[in-house]
Amino acid sequence: MAWTYLIIAGLLEIVWAYSMKQSAGFTRLWPSVVTMITMAVSFGLLSISMKTLPLGTAYTVWTGIGAVGAFVVGVIWLNEGVHPMRVAAAGLIVAGLVLMRLAPSH
Repeated sequence: MAWTYLIIAGLLEIVWAYSMKQSAGFTRLWPSVVTMITMAVSFGLLSISMKTLPLGTAYTVWTGIGAVGAFVVGVIWLNEGVHPMRVAAAGLIVAGLVLMRLAPSH
């Protein structure tokens, strides 16, 4: 269950990062509300996952999902630039997440 909570927490990190961008510095009400709620739930689920997963694994996977997800959201919905180096960087993060998942935790 810890991995499920962690993945959901990472996906919510993408949501709060996007809604924070849409909040325009917390000057728009509803994107600000979405940011705060999804941020709280994301942190809560991360915390629950850390009861059984090692700190380094949980935090790395959480931030990695958020980072790559925010990159993809930025490219698809915010028309941010796609450069081969940015794509390679995102690919390296994904590779790191896979290795972190496969590595023994002891």
